[in-house]
Amino acid sequence: MTAKEILKKYWNYDSFRDTQEEIIQAVLNQKNVVALLPTGGGKSLCYQIPAMVNKGVCIVVSPLIALMQDQVLNLKKRGIKAVAITSKLTESEIVIAFDNMQFGSIKFLYLSPEKLQSEFIQQKIKQLDVNLVAVDEAHCISEWGHDFRVSYLKIALLKELLPNVNFIALTATATDLVVKNIAENLQLENPIFFKKSFYRDNLAYQIYQAEDFNYQLKRMLTKVNQPTIIYVNSRRQTKSLSDYLNTQNFRSSFYNGGMTNEQKEQSYLKWMQEKTTIMVATNAFGMGIDKENVKLIIHLNIPNSIENYMQEAGRAGRNGKKSFAVLLYNKGTIYDFEKRIDQNLVSVPFLKEVYKKLNQFFKIALGELTEKKYILNLQEFCNLYKFNFLKTYNAILLLEKEGVLLYEQNFYLKNAVTFISTNETIAAYTNKKPKSKETITSLLRSYGGIFENQTYIDEYALSQKIGVSKSKLVAQLIQLHQDKIIQYQRQKNSSAIQFLVMREDDRTINSITKSVTKRNALKIAKKDAILNFVTNKTICRNILLLQYFNETKFKNCKICDVCLDKKKQQTNTQLIQQKIELLLANKTPLDAKEIVHLSGFKQSEVLKVLQFMLENNQLKINHSNAYEKK
Repeated sequence: MTAKEILKKYWNYDSFRDTQEEIIQAVLNQKNVVALLPTGGGKSLCYQIPAMVNKGVCIVVSPLIALMQDQVLNLKKRGIKAVAITSKLTESEIVIAFDNMQFGSIKFLYLSPEKLQSEFIQQKIKQLDVNLVAVDEAHCISEWGHDFRVSYLKIALLKELLPNVNFIALTATATDLVVKNIAENLQLENPIFFKKSFYRDNLAYQIYQAEDFNYQLKRMLTKVNQPTIIYVNSRRQTKSLSDYLNTQNFRSSFYNGGMTNEQKEQSYLKWMQEKTTIMVATNAFGMGIDKENVKLIIHLNIPNSIENYMQEAGRAGRNGKKSFAVLLYNKGTIYDFEKRIDQNLVSVPFLKEVYKKLNQFFKIALGELTEKKYILNLQEFCNLYKFNFLKTYNAILLLEKEGVLLYEQNFYLKNAVTFISTNETIAAYTNKKPKSKETITSLLRSYGGIFENQTYIDEYALSQKIGVSKSKLVAQLIQLHQDKIIQYQRQKNSSAIQFLVMREDDRTINSITKSVTKRNALKIAKKDAILNFVTNKTICRNILLLQYFNETKFKNCKICDVCLDKKKQQTNTQLIQQKIELLLANKTPLDAKEIVHLSGFKQSEVLKVLQFMLENNQLKINHSNAYEKK
């Protein structure tokens, strides 16, 4: 089948969007391609269509398990076989998956750059008939990108494994420097670059300073009763805000990384099917969603960078109709944003300390390198060494990005409890078994809504509060479950660490110091850029965004808050000028105070217009300091 026939059969589209067809044709012509397509530009089709045209398997390298799973799910819904190799699969399941790719009809293999480093995976890839390698979120391979990962630099080894296969690298947000860096680091020969403008004539970027966010939300959501995404920073806020909106007669769901896969799927489907029109979410939501009629994106917190903002805001108006990206801010949100960025900055001394303590915690000797995976309860680790939790978490993520260790993080998947008995039953039970009273009371006091909803609990924190060991608390919870007081759902253990380099303490960290310092400087530069964008009151929002991404052709969008405010000011200026001319038409001189009073406009606005009219010889001031027409 041709590319257009596949597009129609599996996606039910009659034609490609701008640039898509050119990119697909270049890939089919066995060219190496680097494509920069803003959010909503249809990046996935640029590798999925040519992979379907040709015989063989397409390997897709992607940084996020959630994104891979979404892509696999979307392909399967269209009747296209795909598989993602993640840490959730056992070795035997991976072998079966590769056998199916080699002898079956699986067309797409999704894997992370970390998985690609496995010699076992590399040997299996050599046995496949590969028709294309796609690198998604390719800005991660650039040290100037907003999510640089050292593991991405090793993707180029696929050039050695598959010397005759062409590559396509795709990203939604990258400067010219990043795009060039992508091609260099992937070692692409004679790449063809495609770059679609970030200009969106149907998307109004509007940023407002406000104190009462809830009032502004209700006003906007009443006016725009169409699919909406509200982005917030915390998981707790997704639920609390969604619950509040539902009490105000809006139809809302919520989505965050701490939910089970089943909960995420239910929430996602309700919103996709528009049983709820509003999705309150962290930035864990949005990648890979295929919904064209999102009318409104609202940010209640400042995103980490302009790149992040563009990705999230760009999910509105993919159908080409006028849509809105609104960001609300005040002094409090700016303070929270600066604090959050500060917590993301990991100093070299602190990184050394965390690395050293991790080795001590797992009793790894100097000069030792083991392939063993170690289970890590991050909260216990931080409590033991008196480390700030968030700073430590970011330090471990940084060690992973720098290739020092692998961090398989599911630490947010805590065990869940729901009370399934009545208050009367609980009272009778505690009278009969008084030792259970403290555990039950602590659960009820620590977690609101535990009677109505399945609630995730932190067993370590709860055991510390009660003053018992974690194992003793778990035994008590199991007993309560068996006695049908609660439903206790146990999850798999939290997270795992695997060290990738020999333990050398300071020497290990010294080798990455330059890179860490550069990362911190880049985060600060990106912080300054997004703050400048948010607080700007004079330059068209679209122009600022296009300048950030090195575009040279731009014009005022006329629909952002800055353009609309200027238009309003111009209209006011014209009205004030007309009023002044009318007041002075009978040739009776008036002083500034009299003109302000008689005009009915603000003093500051009237004085500006008077000054303008004087400078343009439309007025003069007499000896009594009164204004006259010339």
